[in-house]
Amino acid sequence: MTDKPLTAREKIAKLRASFVAQLPGRIAEARRLFERLRADNADHAAAVELHRFLHSLKGTGRSFGFGDVGDAAAQAEEIAARLLEMPEKKAPDFWEDLLTACLDGIERSTAEMLVPGSAAGDAGEAPGFALPPQAVDAETPGGGRVIYLCDDEPLAAEQLAAQLGCFGYQASAFTEPAALRAAILTRRPDALVMDINFPAGCKDGTEILADLKHDVARAVPAVFLSARSDFDARLRAVQAGGQAYLQKPASALDLVAVLDDLTQQQKPEPYRIMIVDDEPEIASYHGLILQSAGMVTYQVSEPTRVLDVLEEFRPDMVLMDMYMPVCTGKDLAQIIRQVPEFVGVPIVYLSSETDKAVQFSAMRIGAEGFMTKPVVPADLIAAVAIRAERMRALRSLMARDSLTGLFNHTTTTQLLESAIANGKRQNGSLCFAMIDIDRFKSINDTYGHPTGDQVILALSRVLQQRLRNSDIVGRYGGEEFAVILQDVSLETAAGLIDGLREDFSRVAFHAGDAKFSCSFSAGIAGFPKHKRMELLREAADKALYQAKRDGRNRVVVD
Repeated sequence: MTDKPLTAREKIAKLRASFVAQLPGRIAEARRLFERLRADNADHAAAVELHRFLHSLKGTGRSFGFGDVGDAAAQAEEIAARLLEMPEKKAPDFWEDLLTACLDGIERSTAEMLVPGSAAGDAGEAPGFALPPQAVDAETPGGGRVIYLCDDEPLAAEQLAAQLGCFGYQASAFTEPAALRAAILTRRPDALVMDINFPAGCKDGTEILADLKHDVARAVPAVFLSARSDFDARLRAVQAGGQAYLQKPASALDLVAVLDDLTQQQKPEPYRIMIVDDEPEIASYHGLILQSAGMVTYQVSEPTRVLDVLEEFRPDMVLMDMYMPVCTGKDLAQIIRQVPEFVGVPIVYLSSETDKAVQFSAMRIGAEGFMTKPVVPADLIAAVAIRAERMRALRSLMARDSLTGLFNHTTTTQLLESAIANGKRQNGSLCFAMIDIDRFKSINDTYGHPTGDQVILALSRVLQQRLRNSDIVGRYGGEEFAVILQDVSLETAAGLIDGLREDFSRVAFHAGDAKFSCSFSAGIAGFPKHKRMELLREAADKALYQAKRDGRNRVVVD
């Protein structure tokens, strides 16, 4: 029988118990440092270590809800700081004060904590030492996104439904509100697309939507279509709960852009936070707080490992203690900032340091903030989320193509290298596809560059909507795209890309009164047949040019 996994609160209780159990040994070490200083008051290393121990005990004790221990350590820390400021060879006149505050006072508080049956000795949850309640997201049902269209013009509704199908939507068209209502009661769609005006004697679209809200427990996102563009029509749509309003004739691409936003099912990647603290228990505690909010954390107790972890973990933010062995947080932050690829990683200090001058000095090297231990869990989550989101937004701007939102050429190349390296480690496979829109120059020359941009956007949306979340799609340049398909055979990849080719060829484009369609050609190569990134890319490129020479609008496999 397997043990039931511990809850976050149970894990925190274990961390507190571990902290309490380690205190006698830590205080014994502090006594040894104290005796070293008594023997040689010029032993600067012992003074630094004793000050660091007291500073750490102050922050950790208070964070774990042991206020008496934290307060005694804070008093002793102030006295120990005076040691660091004294000239060498000068004997301090406050040894007994330091001994009493640093050791006797802390030991008394610790002895009370270790009494069996006491609240501290049981290491349960202390007042103010709790994880904030987190909202639980309802599960999103699996399957493709279902769209119901309701319009009294059957041909227009069917054509629009067919176009949405090319982008991966399961679209059904209805011409009567009663049929729409029956379908919704059978299966709730991910979004509704409705005309506002229906024939005389029928309710309008806003009234129909209001009626549907009584039948459906949770509101369905609604997009209104209308030949009208006046303020009154738009106001009625908004007041009825419509999230978007498109004027007829609405292009499929405009509608897809709206539906993509309204029905986005892919959850954002959790924030990745690296926690650097030489106290493993307090690092784990802060990690549990952030994990309770859905973040991914990596705890580092040895500052010497930080650069390696940064390279491997790629955090959105670094949460760092100020006082650690080997180097201070300020030193470590400076080391991180000297590595070009880590210059922009947000660094926030999480320390019991309360001296504002010290805090500002530590932030001058490029840190984004300073939080004082003990920190309220909700405040920690909010502060980390804000900075991590900002970092992610900046990274996205640097890694994404401005028109399509796909990965740019540089990022796609880096991701291909990473995918090949991962394939080598795990003996896996992947396919790399190069896609190029056929006769794209002619489209620009005939219909203009804005229309050409619409074609590029349409293909990017087809690729995004129809491929798996694990697949990587990039705009390689101009009208050329690249796709990295993980763990698929060449045969499967060819079938998948060919299906996308057929769907894209059915998308209707409009330029003024003109209507036209496009096609693309693709070349596919696979790893491990081609073991290096340059060889894999060259093979896919050759296959693409072969597809062009063979007449375009086809897929060629290397």
